[in-house]
Amino acid sequence: MSEKVDLKPVDGVEVTVVMDNAIDILASPSETAFRPPWQWDWSDVDQLRAEHGYSLSVAVHRNGNTDRILYDAGLTRDATIHNLDVLGLDPRDYRAVVLSHGHADHHGGLEGLFGRVRSSMPLVVHPHAWRERKVVFPTGAEIRLPPPSFNDLDREGWQVVEEVGPSILLGGSLLVTGQIDRITDFEKGFPLQHVETEQGWEPDTWIWDDQAIAVNVHDKGLVVLSSCSHSGVINVLHHVRKVTGIDHIHGFIGGLHLTGGLFESIIPDTIQELVDLSPDLIVPGHCTGWMATHAVGRALPDAFTASNVGTTFAFYADQATPQP
Repeated sequence: MSEKVDLKPVDGVEVTVVMDNAIDILASPSETAFRPPWQWDWSDVDQLRAEHGYSLSVAVHRNGNTDRILYDAGLTRDATIHNLDVLGLDPRDYRAVVLSHGHADHHGGLEGLFGRVRSSMPLVVHPHAWRERKVVFPTGAEIRLPPPSFNDLDREGWQVVEEVGPSILLGGSLLVTGQIDRITDFEKGFPLQHVETEQGWEPDTWIWDDQAIAVNVHDKGLVVLSSCSHSGVINVLHHVRKVTGIDHIHGFIGGLHLTGGLFESIIPDTIQELVDLSPDLIVPGHCTGWMATHAVGRALPDAFTASNVGTTFAFYADQATPQP
């Protein structure tokens, strides 16, 4: 049974895509999506990078204060810290880092943050994030999914906070879901994944360390961020609604993990559920895949916006003034 939490309403939240699989410097802005400004000497300055990884910067505004957390850190050592620098985001301004799960395309950039964050920076993780894993494809090919190194994090002064259940950060205004309930009959985890145990390699289908984050924008509803949605994006959204007692999804940003032959078969079920949930804004990224991204765009044309490295999505209560 999921713990119920009291998620305090906020005046606004800005979510900046620090790392994702794609970048388009010609993308148009909108009332919600703010793009990095052009510079006269744009071709001579450091450029934003894209990679198969994900990282979001989250700025929460409440009662005249702004607090920031970083959700994931991308794949390679220096790409996310590079993008933070290009975007003018100072790692020392973050109150915590939340790790969505233990796959390398979400924690690899932590190494680049060493020495650039506040001392004793909290890192919120599910205990399963430390598992040694691999993917075994039907062809017999295998790839390693290395976990973050606890020893490196400890040596660099990070304050590791392991939680199975939900956590509340930033004075009660940001939810880390912890372990997500699995209730749908079509979202079945990642059957190709295995975990190393004392008995050898065993199936590790459910990826229990998968966790999302959410804020409650006053008079608007929930803004939910889910880096890969290994739990299944519909499970994620229903879980957050259940835990908070708030029904309306004002915005969703993140990966839906619907790419590849293993997951494309559940695109129609996922789309139907998303239409029923009717989010005001949906920004599929990272591991969603082109088929699912186009399907979301067709089914929810008024809510859909493409993800793009460097873009800031702003969500504000009616009485609040946008910041970007």
